[in-house]
Amino acid sequence: MGEASLTTLHLLATDPSAVAQAAELARDGQLVAVPTETVYGLAADARQPDAVKKIFAAKGRPADHPLIVHLADKSLVTEWVETLPDYFDALADAFWPGPLTIVAKKQAHVSDIVTGGHPTVGIRVPNHPAMLALLQRINSGLAAPSANPYKKISPTTAEQVLFGLSGKIAAVLDGGPCEVGLESTIVDISSATPRILRAGPITKAALEAVLNIEVDEPDVHTVAVPGNVKAHYQPSKPLTLLSTEELVARLSGQCEANTGVLYYSSQIEQMISENSANNELVDLKLGADKAKYAQGLYHGLHQLDQSSATEILLEAPPTAPEWRDVNDRLMRAAAQ
Repeated sequence: MGEASLTTLHLLATDPSAVAQAAELARDGQLVAVPTETVYGLAADARQPDAVKKIFAAKGRPADHPLIVHLADKSLVTEWVETLPDYFDALADAFWPGPLTIVAKKQAHVSDIVTGGHPTVGIRVPNHPAMLALLQRINSGLAAPSANPYKKISPTTAEQVLFGLSGKIAAVLDGGPCEVGLESTIVDISSATPRILRAGPITKAALEAVLNIEVDEPDVHTVAVPGNVKAHYQPSKPLTLLSTEELVARLSGQCEANTGVLYYSSQIEQMISENSANNELVDLKLGADKAKYAQGLYHGLHQLDQSSATEILLEAPPTAPEWRDVNDRLMRAAAQ
């Protein structure tokens, strides 16, 4: 029987037996979608190469794209990583469990299937009670990219996982909506100077405040790590990013019927409210502060993508440094 004909179980993390069942499925080499504080991941036992291969098949993900191995705590990192810099403990103590992934030289036993053929491996200790309980039960690392078809919007609820992958995976462990809503910061720690490879919730300034050393951050993230391809995190409907002024002008004109609008500013909210009787907009409001905007972004895109909207207009957020991860994801989401 092929993977596409699987019956996908919906396991509630509030059920005491659900984590045990998810652990048993993972030990048996099956795929389980799992909750983290960032987004839902599609997990396989990282010590089972044949199980990890199923991740690529279910997502339609190229085999040379590395995966992140999730661990229960920092004491397990040396089982997967060959060498660590002097600043590792300070980094881990400050940001784990949490939305930080480190990249370092892998131990010889770590499968090239997990690392996409690279000599390094990504490691994270996630901050979600159901995921941590699962990791403790399975007593292994879980290789887990986001639980969505390749290049599509990352899921932040179990329902979004099922929308994209139902029938292709064994189960989803439902731990509720994700608290952060965007993927982790990825930092290469294989040299004396840490280097951010993917923007995330933990900023350059936050890292430098803890480490008291310079952290390198390129203007554009292109290194081969999860999520860095040009077109990614994309809805199936056309997405256009507009400044507040551009969106005002667009809404002041003649919008197509069923135009989707994802916005955050009070100016756009007032405009939509005043003209609600004269348009057929499908609109959703995001939080105006960075954390709320980030938490709701993928959820909002999913909602509009599954709505009657035929296109999506998105009010672009500020460009301040703390919004870098949001802008990175939106640049890829709207790429042609």
